[in-house]
Amino acid sequence: MNTAIEKLLNDQIRYESKASLQYLAMAVWADQKGYNGVSEFFYLQSEEERTHMTKLIKFVIERNGNVELPSLEQPKSDFNSLPELFEHFLESEVFVTEQINKVIFECLDKKDYNVHNFMQWYVTEQLEEEATARTLLDKLNIVGDDKSGLYLFDRDINSFDQKDA
Repeated sequence: MNTAIEKLLNDQIRYESKASLQYLAMAVWADQKGYNGVSEFFYLQSEEERTHMTKLIKFVIERNGNVELPSLEQPKSDFNSLPELFEHFLESEVFVTEQINKVIFECLDKKDYNVHNFMQWYVTEQLEEEATARTLLDKLNIVGDDKSGLYLFDRDINSFDQKDA
């Protein structure tokens, strides 16, 4: 495996791991505030990001590359509101998309079409993730500070179909 691409894949492993830990912290915050639906949403998001990380690890190993497991910094764990929580969610997803695009660019530059093909799954996944984050943030902005609207948002978030985003 090309060393530059291997480094980018290890960086991506770190970003997926960081996102998993961040979403876990967001789930805990929501759980402690009584937002059971939002907390469940972020517990699931955390698991999904961990799965993305594991998929990358296994791919690097299959390609006879070296995996570098990351050490992680403390995630942001205090938020002032649900909109702030979901703004952070969107920012995280946009960042991950930008990093995946860097991997894709390097794959094309180095003509590593195997990694490029593998990374297409992540490109599609990120389109869905960003759309979900934007749609949920839009819904929260519509609700504003209305407590009954926030209650309904929390109640219904896990019935939201990401493919509708």
